[in-house]
Amino acid sequence: MADSEKFEQSLVNELAREVLHEQRRNRRWGIFFKSLLALYLLSFFIIYLAKNTEIASFGDEKHTALIEVNGVISANTEARADYVVTGLRNAFEDENTEGVILRINSPGGSPVQAGYINDEIKRLKEKYPEIPLYAVITDVCASGGYYIAAAADKIYANKASIVGSIGVIMSGFGFVDAIEKLGVERRLLHAGDNKGFMDPFQPLKQDEASHVQGLLGEIHQQFIDVVKDGRGDRLIDDEKLFSGLIWSGQEGIKLGLVDELASASQVAREIIGAEDIIDYTKRENYLDRFANQMGSAMLQSLNGAFNLQ
Repeated sequence: MADSEKFEQSLVNELAREVLHEQRRNRRWGIFFKSLLALYLLSFFIIYLAKNTEIASFGDEKHTALIEVNGVISANTEARADYVVTGLRNAFEDENTEGVILRINSPGGSPVQAGYINDEIKRLKEKYPEIPLYAVITDVCASGGYYIAAAADKIYANKASIVGSIGVIMSGFGFVDAIEKLGVERRLLHAGDNKGFMDPFQPLKQDEASHVQGLLGEIHQQFIDVVKDGRGDRLIDDEKLFSGLIWSGQEGIKLGLVDELASASQVAREIIGAEDIIDYTKRENYLDRFANQMGSAMLQSLNGAFNLQ
């Protein structure tokens, strides 16, 4: 065989090997991404199955529904309105729910989130008038926590629970003297005469403070109206109730902030008459986190694969 023919044959063989190598490589990537996609879909199936199994496990027995409100009430915590409202709706919509307990252990938080929950409680109570809703305070039910509790038919607490703090607060710091001593020059550019108002590095202006105080007063009055609407004539006629003070659960009974002393199990057993308690609290579980992580991992892998091509 001539040298030229040998070279051509060698070149053809090399090209064939490269093509086969590329095909194998593409198959491996294809198998990888198909497996990843299958695992991703499987995770969602597991979540769906787990959630439906949990709902199905409630069975046909009459029970007391429990929804927890734990920690600071905020749009990015488990005490957010979306989570609490979801739990409340599931509880009221279950035909075997005899009564609902909202167990609260919260120092407060966002008046907006608390307001959403309060409004939804009122809506559900109107839609399902035969199902009572009781708030049970554990350690603390202050500020936004009490904003939520006020919508309940009755409020129960422990004698040592902390309740109240019906007020609104905005806090901050002023660093005017500090930056002057350090020789720091403050440069603040803005469009709009009041865009930089309440800047901590500039002296407090009385008109700005008055504006914020008016805003706080407006929100405070909304809070007062909600509490009065929910508690009615059970409240004593004393403005100190709305001063931001806190009291024990036992003292709260005298003030009309609390109805009786009782735990969640006592309320379920003695008030609602359904001792079995089913927890409807929506929480971010490990399956939710796993699915989110799988989605992120898949996206990163896809990005990496595209960068390799």
